[in-house]
Amino acid sequence: MRATTRLTLTATLSATAVLLTACGGGSTDNGSSGNGSAAGKSGGQISVRGCNPENPLIPGATTETCGGDVLDTVTARLVHYNVDTAKPENDIAESIETTDNQNFTVKLKKGYKFSDGTEVKAKNFVDAWNYTALSTNAQGASYFMEPIEGFADLQAEKDQQPKAKTMSGLKVVDDYTFTIKTTDKVSNLPERLGYTAFAPLPDVFMKDPKAFGDKPVGAGPYMVDSWTKNQSIVVKKNPNYSGNNKGALDQITFKIYQDSQAAYNDVMAGNLDVTDEVPSSAINSDKYKSDLPDRNAQKEYGGIATMTFASAKADPSVQNPKLRQAISMAVDRDAIIKSQFNGTRTPATGWVATTVNGYKADACGEYCKFDAAKAKAKLQEAGGFTGKLTLSYNADASHKDWTEATCQSIKEALSIDCVATPVVDFKTFRTQVKKREMKGLFRTGWQMDYPSIENFLTPIFATGASSNDGDYSNKAFDAKLKEAAAATDSAKANELYQEAEKMLATDMPSIPLWYPKATIGWSDKVTNVKISAFGKPDYAGIKMK
Repeated sequence: MRATTRLTLTATLSATAVLLTACGGGSTDNGSSGNGSAAGKSGGQISVRGCNPENPLIPGATTETCGGDVLDTVTARLVHYNVDTAKPENDIAESIETTDNQNFTVKLKKGYKFSDGTEVKAKNFVDAWNYTALSTNAQGASYFMEPIEGFADLQAEKDQQPKAKTMSGLKVVDDYTFTIKTTDKVSNLPERLGYTAFAPLPDVFMKDPKAFGDKPVGAGPYMVDSWTKNQSIVVKKNPNYSGNNKGALDQITFKIYQDSQAAYNDVMAGNLDVTDEVPSSAINSDKYKSDLPDRNAQKEYGGIATMTFASAKADPSVQNPKLRQAISMAVDRDAIIKSQFNGTRTPATGWVATTVNGYKADACGEYCKFDAAKAKAKLQEAGGFTGKLTLSYNADASHKDWTEATCQSIKEALSIDCVATPVVDFKTFRTQVKKREMKGLFRTGWQMDYPSIENFLTPIFATGASSNDGDYSNKAFDAKLKEAAAATDSAKANELYQEAEKMLATDMPSIPLWYPKATIGWSDKVTNVKISAFGKPDYAGIKMK
């Protein structure tokens, strides 16, 4: 999982499909001039806004954008998502074939190399996926391997050993061929294989995973040169890069900021070259357009902003579904979007982004529509609420103003003492969430891992999923996800996923807020700056003026 998102597509492989196919959607407005053409010079070095990675830089351990942004430049996978459309295109894979959506044969391109000069082979995928899946390795993205046959045998309770260390569904055929067998039919498995967790790992990884986490070796266009904790991560061009998505720059420095306003100020002053987050203070009244004339871009992408209720373990006081529905109806999304985001958001009517193929409006129904009277009535049904309701956010990004406005809306509608509560930085914030120390509500957002409606449901709301921060569990919902995953027809799969999404309105594990647009800015030193279909700067495509 990542925390904000992308575009759309559906792609179920036809019986003997070799290349992946998909349908894109959504805005392609990349903003002002100066960012779209291939003009500019290759080489040179720039600095961009970064944030503290939550985990070591290991593909299977990284499930958030702070580390993911770096790994996206360092790793290559079987599939590469098109920058503009998110369409999956074969990268390390020569072909991915199936006849039944359960047995897949993957053939690799020969000569594709890691940054240490070793060749990418079938075993590097199989070993990496087995490592990620093995519960004793505690990899946050392990659930991505769950569809593969034998995954369950690699799982064990704490202080116990799993039955096996390798999944029976993965077999190396030869140096450039391996097979995947899934427990059940999975119509969108090939779509998923471009996500970071599916990146291959070189032989050197197994010798010292801890050291690798500080300085990973990947097959992408860049390689990590240094990581100075809490300050910067420097990536340099990979001299052994073998793919088609070459980086134009020689070096990119991810400067770690605690405050997005500081990063924005540095871009205006010429001390930072790209920021992937423009603070709300600059978005209001379109100030960023005059601050950075011809050096800004905005694009809708497949993401969603939400507020998640703390788990029962952390806070029993917010478990009543009627209370949750009342709070959702007390949020005046339109007013907050107008006052805090200058209209650069769209009120959410469900949990799946509008740009994803299979999106269906109003999955949340009346519970995502502001109505103070209905909210009060629903609160009475819930038996009221006493005490303080906290809405926590990470203070190193632009969340203060909108969280305060959201709490004010809840206060006015329900007379609940809602307090926007800052946590020092993203790493600390996520640590508290994972330890189930966060109470009340906390901000959440989703950046699509791979272009599928399923990605907005299974990783976040399936029982036990690693991004299920509120510990939501519903057997009927889980069963519907499984039924949808088995569908061989994409339209039928979408229909079943839509049915699953509507179930969420009954329990309201999280509150859908709005669908965002990514807004970025850059210095006058660079050009060809584009927003990818996933709402992030296309770092590899940036050039010097």
